[in-house]
Amino acid sequence: MYKYLLLLCYTISFTAISQSKSDFTKEIFVSATDTLPYRMLLPIDYDENKNYPIVLFLHGSGERGNDNELQLKHGANLFLKPEVRKNFPAIVVFPQCKATMSWNNSTYSIEDGKRTFTYPSTVEPNLHIDLLTSLLEDLKTKLAIDHKRIYVGGLSMGGMGTFELVHQNPNTFAAAFAICGGANPKISEKIKNLPWWIFHGEADEVVPPIYSQEMYEALKKEGADVRFTLYPNVNHDSWTKAFAEPELLPWLFSHTK
Repeated sequence: MYKYLLLLCYTISFTAISQSKSDFTKEIFVSATDTLPYRMLLPIDYDENKNYPIVLFLHGSGERGNDNELQLKHGANLFLKPEVRKNFPAIVVFPQCKATMSWNNSTYSIEDGKRTFTYPSTVEPNLHIDLLTSLLEDLKTKLAIDHKRIYVGGLSMGGMGTFELVHQNPNTFAAAFAICGGANPKISEKIKNLPWWIFHGEADEVVPPIYSQEMYEALKKEGADVRFTLYPNVNHDSWTKAFAEPELLPWLFSHTK
């Protein structure tokens, strides 16, 4: 009985430790123009003689700042699950956008309580997209990264940033997923050469689902490998259901450039 209780306590303790956000180390990327705080999770028993996939995750507007903490609010727990760390050993990076800035160059207006977004169709300067691009290049020189298995995803502002980052780096990523985001459908021709999974809530009042719908239809028209999941009666918090999709990570990690 004592041995059983000891084993049970050890198992519970191990699980709790495995799911601690403190496992994401605090890092700061310094470029010639600015800095970018980020949190990084290495695979268990990381071996520099192996090559690992890397996932870059972009948070929403509510997690902006410089505390290097808030960006782990949504999504971090998914990658901390013991079964995920065991079955999908990967380097996972959560950068943090400054409070007054964005991962993309969209603008929006509100009329009669409804938001309308405008997305550029051409590449425009964006400090944080430049920082993300430079961060990836820096990590590729310092870590054991499989250059054919680089992935990106994000939610809300980060979903928009995912479209934009791929738009500006169309040959970098093996697959991408965008949750309750959007972009200009005209960029689809440049981002069509990798698999996409797009998620949105049908009742989203913060970022209307039409923007994901339009991107799905535009990518489909370009012949892209694209999925679209629209959750009925779900508002802006479609990421909770997206993170619970049993096929999300198997789908993501199955792709290689």
